[in-house]
Amino acid sequence: MSHDHEHVGEKTAKEQQIDDWLPITSSRNAKWWYSAFHNVTAMVGAGVLSLPYAMSEFGWGPGIAVLVLSWVITLYTLWQMVEMHEMVPGKRFDRYHELGQHAFGEKLGLYIVVPQQLIVEVGTCIVYMVTGGKSLKKVHESLCVDCNPIRTTWWIMIFASIHFFLSHLPNFNSISGISLLAAVMSLTYSTIAWVASLKKGVIEQVDYTPRGKTPTNNVFNFLSALGDVAFAYAGHNVVLEIQATLPSTPEKPSKGPMWRGVVVAYIIVALCYFPVALVGFYIFGNTVEDNILIGLQKPAWLIAAANLFVVVHVIGGYQIFAMPVFDMLETYLVKKQNFSPSAALRFTVRTLYVGVTMFIGITIPFFGGLLGFFGGFALAPTSYYLPCIIWLAIYKPKKFSLSWWSNWFCIIIGVLLTILAPIGALRNIILSAKNYRFYS
Repeated sequence: MSHDHEHVGEKTAKEQQIDDWLPITSSRNAKWWYSAFHNVTAMVGAGVLSLPYAMSEFGWGPGIAVLVLSWVITLYTLWQMVEMHEMVPGKRFDRYHELGQHAFGEKLGLYIVVPQQLIVEVGTCIVYMVTGGKSLKKVHESLCVDCNPIRTTWWIMIFASIHFFLSHLPNFNSISGISLLAAVMSLTYSTIAWVASLKKGVIEQVDYTPRGKTPTNNVFNFLSALGDVAFAYAGHNVVLEIQATLPSTPEKPSKGPMWRGVVVAYIIVALCYFPVALVGFYIFGNTVEDNILIGLQKPAWLIAAANLFVVVHVIGGYQIFAMPVFDMLETYLVKKQNFSPSAALRFTVRTLYVGVTMFIGITIPFFGGLLGFFGGFALAPTSYYLPCIIWLAIYKPKKFSLSWWSNWFCIIIGVLLTILAPIGALRNIILSAKNYRFYS
């Protein structure tokens, strides 16, 4: 498929038929509020529950600064992506890598964007497998105190079984109901987390100094916490794919309704993130757990409910991040390997994908460390600065203009994140892997 302008209007009947079948481009009648809740579901992951823990690694000042800066930078880069979706008249960049190819060229664009996007999406799906399983386990333990514990492995399999069904929904619009439910759940369990913490009251001898016992520990924890925060702002990897589902005409381009949805989503994100991070740290200080709900034991029914909401939310989140992966796999098989678009092909691809993410989730269950690693390694580029680099490459703003400065600022912050966060996270992964065999 050529990306040259003279070929824009002339899709062959076969290409059109394939586009009508692929999950990202098959349905373009979404409303602006679809974009709001798809974005909330993509953004407010279970990562929000680890924000108080990140605060305990930062301390008050740096913690608040990192949270606010991340919110502002990622909102700016999200705006850029929404603007760039239709910057070539008559053409829509329906996928992140198509935008990359437009900016960096056919081959290089693919090499730059696809590996990062796949790491983020597949990584998130695996992390959500573990989160879903652990949260189900927590529901079971809160409600049934005298029962024999069931191993996390089985819970992950139970969680995966839901996706063996759901992943056969054809496209983004068909999961909008699940996504809406997931978005409502994320707001609900975030609220439960900080309200229940407030109700508990500040613990005795609360300590707000960073949690590491030595300066070295504090430095590595700080770096790892940067990755956790980066993980919390992960919506960019699916934003063009979400925008592709909105209708668009020259008079009414899709960026209007899409941006409205993004703004609503970001307000909800702020309402979830800031209270959880600040109240959680305020109540527990540096003894806070890496999932705030674990530290709250009472009332049992409320904590069970909150964990159940996490499960429902993570079901929606898994689907949102899996859809672009399905799209890539199906595009590759149909366009490059010349398979014919069929239900059997789709069934095989998606069932295998769910199986693989489940298997990896079962084999690598130390959850906290992976968040920081993925957050820094792949999420920071795609959310914090790749949009800025593409923007500079295409629009070429005047040197030292506001646009030039703001883009370079985001790029520098983002690059630092990408280099530093994985270092802290890797060390934590190694430490938790050492401890892991004792309590599995």
